[in-house]
This record gives sequence, structure tokens and C-alpha cells, in this order.
Amino acid sequence: MTAPTVPSGREGRLIHVTGVVQGVGFRPFVHRLALRHGLAGWVRNMAGEVEIALEGTVEQLAAFRLGLEREVPPLAHIDDIAMEACPAEGRAEFTILPSADQPDRRQPVSPDVALCALCEAELFDTGNRRYRYPFITCTDCGPRFTVIEAMPYDRERTSMRAFAQCPECLAEYRTPGDRRYHSQSNSCPACGPRLWFERAGAPIQGDEDAEPLLAAADVVRAGAVLAVRGLGGFHLAADATNEQAVHRLRARKRREAKPLAVMVRSLEQVREVAHVSSNEAALLTSRARPIVLLRARRDSPIAPSVSPRLDTIGVMLAYTPLHHLLLALCRRPLVMTSGNVSDEPIATDNADAQRRLGDIADAFLLHDRDIVARYDDSVLRIAAGGAVFLRRARGYAPLSVTLPVESPVPIVAVGPHLKNTFTIAAGRHAYVSQHIGDLENLETLEHFRESLATFRGLFRVEPEVAVRDLHPGYLSTRVAEELGCSRVISVQHHHAHVAAVMAEHGVVAPAVGVAFDGTGYGDDGNVWGAEILIADLTGYQRVGHLDYARLPGGDIAARRPWRTALGYLELEPVAEAAFRLAFAGVDPRELRLAGRQLARGVNAPLASSMGRLFDAAAAVLGVRRVSHYEGQAAMELEALAGTRNAPTLPFPVLGAAGDWVLDPIPLLAALGERRAAGVSVRALASEFHESVAAATAELVGRAADLASTRTVALSGGCFQNARLLTSICVRLEWQGLDVLVPSALSPNDGAVSYGQAAVAAALLQHERGR
Repeated sequence: MTAPTVPSGREGRLIHVTGVVQGVGFRPFVHRLALRHGLAGWVRNMAGEVEIALEGTVEQLAAFRLGLEREVPPLAHIDDIAMEACPAEGRAEFTILPSADQPDRRQPVSPDVALCALCEAELFDTGNRRYRYPFITCTDCGPRFTVIEAMPYDRERTSMRAFAQCPECLAEYRTPGDRRYHSQSNSCPACGPRLWFERAGAPIQGDEDAEPLLAAADVVRAGAVLAVRGLGGFHLAADATNEQAVHRLRARKRREAKPLAVMVRSLEQVREVAHVSSNEAALLTSRARPIVLLRARRDSPIAPSVSPRLDTIGVMLAYTPLHHLLLALCRRPLVMTSGNVSDEPIATDNADAQRRLGDIADAFLLHDRDIVARYDDSVLRIAAGGAVFLRRARGYAPLSVTLPVESPVPIVAVGPHLKNTFTIAAGRHAYVSQHIGDLENLETLEHFRESLATFRGLFRVEPEVAVRDLHPGYLSTRVAEELGCSRVISVQHHHAHVAAVMAEHGVVAPAVGVAFDGTGYGDDGNVWGAEILIADLTGYQRVGHLDYARLPGGDIAARRPWRTALGYLELEPVAEAAFRLAFAGVDPRELRLAGRQLARGVNAPLASSMGRLFDAAAAVLGVRRVSHYEGQAAMELEALAGTRNAPTLPFPVLGAAGDWVLDPIPLLAALGERRAAGVSVRALASEFHESVAAATAELVGRAADLASTRTVALSGGCFQNARLLTSICVRLEWQGLDVLVPSALSPNDGAVSYGQAAVAAALLQHERGR
């Protein structure tokens, strides 16, 4: 056979593109770009990249390269483009080749993303064949992570393989100019997933024989609770404007007071329930469609019990066609909260949901597309001028976060006990899992193990080193020991917090780290949680902390702020009058028991915790003596503080250089005394925040001078507090310090696994170099 003739002036190029370039419409984009510039060749998915072969003139090849960089699809992210010359073979057309697998390569996986504007328009177009089809999607939108079983990304390696495309869908899939060209989740009512409605429990209003979405909307409008199977699991939906419906949902879900998220269809509807800045609007309308914490409107139609005693409300825009259709029929904001009993993982499977949610939901809206990965909604807020994660999951995970130091061997970092995530790392790529939850029950532990197995398979990482928290009793510690790795490295909790922020910003030189949270196991065996460290990725020195106080009852003190206040009062009994409000209404028998625990030092660990200081302040001010969820007292204090200016109260820094201690007693006593003198709780909440910020800034300034550094990293769950974060940032910047705040990950324990991985990578590199 005669070889094809290569026209004069044509050259060949082989291009390798790495990054998030699979499952995002990248091959169809390359195909269109090549045809536009008159190029021949092919494109295909490889396990770790997209490979492109091109033939054309030098001018055509240059124009293609420029378009590749500038016109990348909205869901794609290019890390690198490597181009090399190769012989032109006289090809006459450009084609998409079948994917080629390379077992030793890994590829970033795209998160699920919201319904695009074009698909939304088709969804409500009566003349479109996908009119009101709940699973409409294209190359620019829809499920990714929650349907992918293995890479490279092709339909046969997703849960969509169960749905053979009909002739019309197949024609779209094979037509280069079509928006659904090589869309692996493409389907329609004739060939795709099916939706149906089922009742549960006692009879309720609604026509069971009606079209599933109409029946579901009927029960929601009637005040019932609906379980909805979504992208990464179930939601529990209720009328957000109906106080009785919200109370019903709370009672059944056993979620007494923790705020609930609300979903609406448009930005205009968001503005009816909350105040929205331009930054917040950008977050709400982004492809990720997270829950965004907004300042609630006083004239909002939302039931007060959705976000009790707070000035904020979590709102998200509809992100699936199913959500859009349901909201359009209900014509009101809906509570959309995780489909679980409190403290358990969200349900994903139909049968499991009916078993676990049968006592909560009155009805179920179900479908038959399998969910491969469990996926909570992400939660963010705007603070200190940027977006701060409260929970990182849908829309963001499992996108990798770069490590500043390359790990010599594959790593798995198992994370903390609460708000758990894990991280697997290879080279400089760290794949941080979606939010797993608190490892306090078997169900969540199984979720952890299943998700870890999924990540190891997707990213083809077989870890040789496991990294765990210093605490010997955590379930994650046990998991690390059971993984069979050749080595296990322990990393102190707050060092991991600070390292996470330093690592995401690429900082390896020593910096001052501020770690403010509720609890972490310290080097001295005590509970840490208000720590000033001088740290790099390989180690740290603790140069300051909040003064220790005992927590009578141990962990129970986190839910009983009055107990924390009692522990502080033990440090200075003469301040008893100032602490009077903290114990008002407390059962005298429980108060005596806590006193005996303190006197005997039994189940009363020493703690230097900023989270517990917030609890004590809330108790001393009479704001909250018992918390129904983690952080409730601090969240209510922040709501009371608002954004008003306030003076500071005494919060002295004691001790010698490198061994500084923040003394909380003058601050708590001043709060109690000023409250007794009639100063308003709102004013005192503001003064408390400013006092903590001022004392922190003073201590950090001293530590920066001691360490001869101008870099400060802020981390820990307390920095989810926008008032505290903003005030500390402003005060540190006034001192000329360079302040690093978390942006890729949360300041809370969700970032600890990444910090553990960064520390381990640096230690391993240091050992190799040594």
C-alpha cells in the first residue's frame, strides 16, 4: 500500500496536555479547534493526560496552540502543554480516537458541576425533546465525580453505562459540532435514568398517580418532608417558609437547632431572603453552586427556625435539573439539608435511604442512576475579602491541591477525628477527599474506608507511608495503623493546621502560625486549641498559648459552656460575682458534680482552647449555657457582635519571650462586670471579639520579631468566624505582616489531612537529602 503523500509545507506536532482535561468536554473542544484551523490528526484520552497529534502549516499549528491556551472549556484546567515535532504522515481528517489506558499514570478528576444555561433553557422549552427531563446534561455540565468509576473518563467506566443511548442521543454523541459530542452522561427521556415517586409512613395529601415531580411538589407544599435523591446522595426537602414543616423536619432528623440550608432558583430570589454582595453573588452563581453563608434580611419570608438566633442564612442556587423542576413547581424556597440522621453520612442508595430515612421523610423522589461517590454540598462564606470554606465537597473535591515539596513516596494522610477528610499524595499532587464527617460511628468509618478505596483506584496511588494525628485514641489513628504501610508518621494537630495554610500558599520558610480551634492533642498531653507557633513544614516551636483551664466533664464541656466557664473560674475564684450569669438555671446537682471533678482533677483535662474561651464568654454573658451543636455559642456571639466598632477589654499577654501566655480571666471578668452594670450583650460581644483580635495581634507581632519573619498563617475552626478573621487580619497588616489565610481548603479540621501530607512530604524529603 502506498504511503499517503504529505503536502509541501506541512509539519507534524505531538502535544501532551495535563490538568483537568477529562470529563470536561476537552476532546470535542480540541476537535472543533483543529477543524477551524484546517488541521488533520487525532486526539485521545490517556490515563494521565490528553494526547493530540496534528498536521498542518506552521501558521495553522501556532494558531491552534494559541486557541488551546485561550479558549479552554469552562470546566477544564490546563496545568501544562508539552509540544514536540513529529513527522507529518499525510492525514486527511481529524478524529477522536478511543481512550488509551496507562496503569502507571494518574489523571485529575473533575468535580460535579451545575446545570449550564443552555441545558436549563432546553429544560423549560416545550418544543425541546428534553423538556422537563430531570437528567438533562451536556459536555459543559452535570455529574462527573459522582458517576466516574475509573479513568480514563469514558461512558463504560461510569454508572451511565447502564443506559444505552437511543439513536437520537447517539447521533448527538457522534456529531462533532454538537454540544453533546462525546458527552459521557448524555441521555434523554427515551434512554436515560428514570424518576419516580413513592410514599412513606402515614397517608399525606398528594396524588400518587400523578407525574413524579407534580406529586413531590404537592407533598412539599402541604408541609410534608420529601427525600430527594440527587447527585451525591439524598436531600431532605421542606417548605422553608412553613414554620411547622421546618419544626417537623428538625424533630425527625434530631437536629434541634443547627442551621439549615435553603435552595432557590435565581439570584433575584436569593435577594428576597438575604443581602448579597458582588463577591457572594459570584460564589452563588459559580459552576460549583455552593451553599453561601449570607446576612439574612429582617423581612425575609424564611421561617425563623431555619437559622435560629443567627444573623446569617445558608443559601444555594439549584444546581441540577431535578432541583430546578421541583422548585419551579413548589414556587417557594425549600430547605435542602443532608439526607441523614444527624452525625451519620448522607444516604446514597434507594433501599438504604428508605431504611434510614423512612422515619423522617413522608415521601421519596427517587431515580435509578447509581451514585458512585457520596458527596455533600460545599459551604463557603466571604470574609476578610475572600472566600472561606466551611465545608469542601461538591463542586470542588476531588481537584488536587499542589504540595510545595515533592513527596519521594506515595502518602495517605488520614486526617483528624472531627470534620474528617483524608489526603492521598504522589509527587506534588495532593488529592484531598470530599468532606467525610465526624469519625464517631461505624457508618462514617465505612464511608471513610469506601471513599479512600475509591480515591486509591481513581488516582492509582498505593501509599507507602501513612500519616496520622498525634492523638492515640482517634479512629483515624487506628485506620492509619491498619493500612499496612511500611511507615506511619504522627503529626501534631495544630502543626498540621498551620502547615496546610503555608503549603497551599507555597511557603516553606519559617512563619508564625496561629491555630485557634476547639481541641487538639498537644505535645504535653493536654488539650491545645489557642496556639502561637513558629513553624516550617518539618517542625515547630510553641511560643505562646492561652492559659490552661480545666474542662470539667471533658468532652461534655464542649456542649455545656457553663462547665467551661466554671473551669476558668477555678483559676480566679474571687471573680465569682462576674461569672454569676454563667450558672443561672443550671441544675445544682450537676453544678456540684462539676465542682467535684475540678477539685479532684478527675475527667477534667487541662485545655488551652480558643473555642472553649468563646463558650465561656457566651456563658458569662448569659447568651448560652448549653449548646445543641458544635460551635453554637461562638456562632451566636458572632451574630450578636455584628460589624459595629468596639473598644477592647483587658486580655494581657504574660510570660517571657518564647513562652508567652494569654490570660483570659481579666477579659471574662470584665465581660461579666460590664453585663451586670447594664451594658448590652451586643456591645459586649463586639468588645470580646475585638479584645481577642487585639491580644492575638500583639502576641503574633512579638513572635514575628522573635522569629525574624514577616509571614503569618492563620488556621483553625475559629477562623470561620468572619468578625474575628477580618479584625485579626487588619491588625496584623497594620504591623506590616504578610497574612496567609486558607483559600483552597477550610480553616477547620477539613484541611488537617492536607497539612499532615505536607509535613510528611517535607520530612521525607529532608531525610532523603540528609
